[in-house]
Amino acid sequence: MNLKITGLHLEVTPSIREYIESKLERITRHVDNVIGVNVTLSVDKLVQKAEVNVHLAGKDIHVESEEADMYAAIDTLMDKLDRQVLKFKEKQGEHRANAQQVDATL
Repeated sequence: MNLKITGLHLEVTPSIREYIESKLERITRHVDNVIGVNVTLSVDKLVQKAEVNVHLAGKDIHVESEEADMYAAIDTLMDKLDRQVLKFKEKQGEHRANAQQVDATL
């Protein structure tokens, strides 16, 4: 998995990098086929914004989050991303289950 963390008007400290990596472990537990992850952190006056683009085999997922605190923005971002990845995984399982049912009837 390729991980790229970018800061706009913000320095990405080692503690923020470690925090993001620890949160991404939850995502990689759900899906094995993560090709690349791009995280963009930005500050605009009082709003801390976090964005992530996850490139999976067969799908790209984009999620954004805005909070007053950067760590809170990362937390809500990872929660949203977790829901999106689980939704993608469920859809993949449904397609495979339907294909197996069709093969069994033939």
